[in-house]
Amino acid sequence: MPRPSLLLSSCLLFVVATAAPPNYEGAIKPLLRQHCLKCHGNDEQESGLNMQTYAGLVKGGSGGPIVVPGRSNQSLMYQIVTDSDADSRMPPNKPMIPQHHIDLIQQWIDGGLLESADSQSMVSQRDTSFRPATTTDAKPTHPPLPETLPELDLPNPIRPLPVLAVATSPWAPLLALSGHEHVRLMNIETQEELGKLPFPEGVPHVIRFSQDGRVLMVAGGRPVESGSVVLFDIKTGQRLVRIGDELDAVIAADLSPDQTLVALGGTGKIVKVYSTLTGNERYQIEKHTDWITALAFSPDGAKLATADRAGGLHLWDARKGGILLSLLEHQSSVRALDWRADGKFLASAGEDGRLIWWDAVDGWPTINKNNAHPPDRPPGAFGTLPNGVLAARFGANGVLATTGRDRVVRLWNPQGDPLETFRYESGFPISAAITDDGNTVISGGSDGTLSFWRLK
Repeated sequence: MPRPSLLLSSCLLFVVATAAPPNYEGAIKPLLRQHCLKCHGNDEQESGLNMQTYAGLVKGGSGGPIVVPGRSNQSLMYQIVTDSDADSRMPPNKPMIPQHHIDLIQQWIDGGLLESADSQSMVSQRDTSFRPATTTDAKPTHPPLPETLPELDLPNPIRPLPVLAVATSPWAPLLALSGHEHVRLMNIETQEELGKLPFPEGVPHVIRFSQDGRVLMVAGGRPVESGSVVLFDIKTGQRLVRIGDELDAVIAADLSPDQTLVALGGTGKIVKVYSTLTGNERYQIEKHTDWITALAFSPDGAKLATADRAGGLHLWDARKGGILLSLLEHQSSVRALDWRADGKFLASAGEDGRLIWWDAVDGWPTINKNNAHPPDRPPGAFGTLPNGVLAARFGANGVLATTGRDRVVRLWNPQGDPLETFRYESGFPISAAITDDGNTVISGGSDGTLSFWRLK
């Protein structure tokens, strides 16, 4: 297999750990002088790359730049020392460099390529504070709650099903969670069941409340058989409309803020957007190369975010379907997408362990957590659990709740700092939501359990 055009020959990186952000003069250049500059210095520049000066390294070589400020995962210098293919990885013919050396490179790039301790970062500081959007949608005097729901005669499953989806009303202490051929509605304050909504289409994979809390969207189906989206009236339980006729279960879906559009996707690799008024398809998105795993309309309804099992993530004009931005950072399946209530950031979470806050204007990964839920080794178990973020949902106050394969539910503030951590005793937390008052986080487990945690 051919090697990258820009080689970091025999570059074994070594550095003494320091609390200060790494910079080129103090940390990077001494390592390059010892191990790399023979082939990439003033005397010799393989592939046109001279790393003996800061300007030369930042400029790159004959193949272009090897570092992108703030984007280690998009930087060749980082990619080729972490490449899983030994024939392509640098340094050649040697094992992968130690993880703490890789971390240093990543910190230097993500920190903005500081030249010296007194230099300014090449990545501009961004405002991550949360400011609720100005809206005319004030809290209703009487938030919608179920009133008279029909009794259901449902089959009893042999074993508890995973709680694939949970959602909370934006205005009331109301929880909706998935069950076999139905959706359960619960009072969050008393944790009492208020009733069930029938979903004979199969198992719900996605549940979403409308912005006014009056409509519930339920998407799912039967694997390798059928899939669709159903909208329910919360008060009466009436089925308002059924959207889509898929040949497999719908595993990603969302309802636009004005309730006129439904976007859905699944194993067919195509995003389909329908009118809720007519039930007719408005347009399709065919850019994805793998299963559609997550969809989300922006709070103002102008953008639609779509993601797939291969890590593809794109922003679209929600009305016309034209592409706006491609957000290339995830290396494997994107499990969840959610917009912050002010519309300023989109959060994405993936099986690669990454949790990212994307700037909605220019697509910059403003907050990028590469190991949001680190692998865990349960007591008495052999080896460790794989990394992976399974769910991500914002609360109305900008706090983000995530779940992971480390059996943890974690809260993050609007600046991306961890707030609180809650541990699952059995199974995995695979779905999450925050209550309308922001005081409780709720998670559904792979073992069918439902957990409530009161926040400090």
